[in-house]
This record gives sequence, structure tokens and C-alpha cells, in this order.
Amino acid sequence: MAKNVRVGRIAGAHGLKGELKVEVLTDFVERLDVGRRLLLAGQWTTVESAHLHSGRLLLKLAGIDDVDAAKSMLWQYLEAPEDERPELDEDEYVTADLVGMEVVTLEGETIGKIDDVLLMPAQDIFVVGKIMIPAVKQFVKSVDLANRRIVVELIEGMRD
Repeated sequence: MAKNVRVGRIAGAHGLKGELKVEVLTDFVERLDVGRRLLLAGQWTTVESAHLHSGRLLLKLAGIDDVDAAKSMLWQYLEAPEDERPELDEDEYVTADLVGMEVVTLEGETIGKIDDVLLMPAQDIFVVGKIMIPAVKQFVKSVDLANRRIVVELIEGMRD
């Protein structure tokens, strides 16, 4: 059975024709493009329109045609098939793939596993226990998805 991933959450209704205010939960906003299939409240639907309004994504989904139907979806999650991932560049990764990966130093010392990835404006941050590692080439030397291993170089003070 195909797995789905959360790509958005309904944060409110907009207007009278069933548009939904959506909190985007994915780096790949193209998963919310017109024509895409999404799972909402256990039912598959299709994106009929998508646009930004006051910094918020507004979606019109098939089958949600009035304000009452839109309001009934408040706080529901939108899911997309996981296998419909966009192509990634060489140094791009899906956050869900990184969580749980083993982190070791250049010297081979195991630091732990990635507990979380914080999405920050300047760069993402790998959280390994109490250690926070900026996801930049200065610190992250290699990412091996196949073997679920990340090699890092820490500087003095990063472990404290």
C-alpha cells in the first residue's frame, strides 16, 4: 500500500465558494499545484485552483463548494502520495529521510541519530540529542542515504 505524507493543514475558510486557507507543511509546494490529487479526511480530491492571498496559500478543492463545507475541514491534514516526490538536486534531501540517520565524526565516533531537522532561514539545523549541527558543508561532510549515515566535522563548543 502506498504511503502518504502530510503536505498541508486547513487553517480556515476563505470566501463563500469553498476556498481553504492552507498551512503548508512541505518544502515541495508543487505537491499542492492545480490538478494534483490530495487526501483530505479520508477521501481523495483534486486541486481545482491554488493562489497566494496575504501570504497564505488558498486552495479550491473538488467537492468543497461552499463556506460551510470549507469550515467543516478546519484543522484537517492534506496528504499527498509519498512516491510523487519532485526531483531533488545533489545536495537536497527530504527531511523525513534524514530523521533517524546515524551521525558520526570524521574520526568515526558515533554521536547519535538525527532527532529532528529545524528549518531555519539561513540553513537547516540537524538536532542530534543536545547537539545542533548547521546543515552546511563546513560541518556536514557526507550524507549516505543508502547506509543511513551522515559524517560530520564538529568544532570546539558544539558539544557543550
